[in-house]
Amino acid sequence: MNEILKQIKNRKSMRVFKNKPIKAELKKEILNAAFEAPTAGAMMLYSILDITDEKLKKQLSVECDNQQFIEKAPLILIFLADYQRWYDAFDLENCNPRIPGEGDILLAYSDAIIAAQNTVVAAESLGIGSCYIGDIIENCETIRALLDLPDYVLPAAMLIYGYPVDLQKSRKKPVRFEEQYIVHENKYHRLDKEEHIEMQRLRNEKAEFINKDISEDIKALCNRKYMSDFSLEMNRSASVYLRKFRAE
Repeated sequence: MNEILKQIKNRKSMRVFKNKPIKAELKKEILNAAFEAPTAGAMMLYSILDITDEKLKKQLSVECDNQQFIEKAPLILIFLADYQRWYDAFDLENCNPRIPGEGDILLAYSDAIIAAQNTVVAAESLGIGSCYIGDIIENCETIRALLDLPDYVLPAAMLIYGYPVDLQKSRKKPVRFEEQYIVHENKYHRLDKEEHIEMQRLRNEKAEFINKDISEDIKALCNRKYMSDFSLEMNRSASVYLRKFRAE
């Protein structure tokens, strides 16, 4: 296995970092990796916020479900799905542009996430850990005000980076589902109940959760994640953001 594949395989989310800054030249390499990412029509439909203000870091950690480890991260980048830049360019050149629609922002969102993942891989190659913070999508009114976001820009992801402590590095990576449940040939295959149970059983077996009650585990996950207050808030915020992209 080559080094890149090994790093992708071994990479896991890191949330506790050493009190060690990331050198400017390494930060530059991480950002440069984003710029090299695939992008729709070479338009680079994203912007990146480099969060350096300590007060803003604290505010973001509070708004993102009070996760204190966020403000302690040596590097915080927020990836924005950005159609404002091109809309303004078209408007300034008197192109009479239409209002961006939901398809436009989904394309921009894809660009932003692809760029973000490039930085994750680059950071891993430099011995720098990272963690996605999906909660940046929540509390849209506050986040929009904190980051001064215009109409056609919304947060796609926030990432924190740093040198992980040994306990984080030694922590076991969560086990993934088996390929046959994720990869379908030509057409989508919807799993029946037995297949769902087997999919979970195989993962539990690899994770050494041999005696875990699969049905109860699925119910608990549903309550903890899908039906949670933060999940409902994320959906509310996403709806508010997307209203800007519904052409009238």
